[in-house]
Amino acid sequence: MMKNSVIIKSTRHGLLVHMDADVPYEDLKAEIAEKFSASRRFFRKSAMAVSFGGRSLTHTQEKEIVRLISDTADIMIPCIVDMDEEHDAFYQSAVEHAREREEPEEESDGRFYKGTLRKNEFLETDTSLVILGDVERGAVVVSKGNVTVIGRIDGSVHAGCAGDRNAVISALSMEPKELKIADIRWDPQRTKDEENNVSGAKKAFIEGNSFVFQSLAK
Repeated sequence: MMKNSVIIKSTRHGLLVHMDADVPYEDLKAEIAEKFSASRRFFRKSAMAVSFGGRSLTHTQEKEIVRLISDTADIMIPCIVDMDEEHDAFYQSAVEHAREREEPEEESDGRFYKGTLRKNEFLETDTSLVILGDVERGAVVVSKGNVTVIGRIDGSVHAGCAGDRNAVISALSMEPKELKIADIRWDPQRTKDEENNVSGAKKAFIEGNSFVFQSLAK
């Protein structure tokens, strides 16, 4: 019979894994593996965000549990999220980007980056990318898919770098040094007025041969 030190609940875009703070970490891992293994057929290669509750986890422990869930339940986890309604649109975007992949590749660090990219740092991935942090001035991000930044873009972001003009760049705030989607480079002079009219969380995409900025506010 399974224990109740780990409770799994559904959320709008994924799962909440609630863990008993008084139970040893290794025991919790064993129970997580047992419960997700028993539910493997139910999940069926789904893509979903995961949140953790009940106890504090180190970054290493979070990565261990994500890999454990992915391996035992065959779930693709594009991001770990906090239970914050303000960022809900970005969590939804991250999950939808992952679901677009009919046959997801093996998990790689390219899909999810937790932390702020600072000056002279460079991040490149062959998949859509979710960054939980900021892209500071002088940092560069290059992705063959979409780029979702749950934070601020001040640096340079290139989405759809292999020629995908349908790629999208999203962020809670944008004051970028440079944006590029496929072969189209953002011209701040041509789009300044349109961009200034869109405050807060927004996404950038290509329409015709020009950048368009659209609010993600509810």
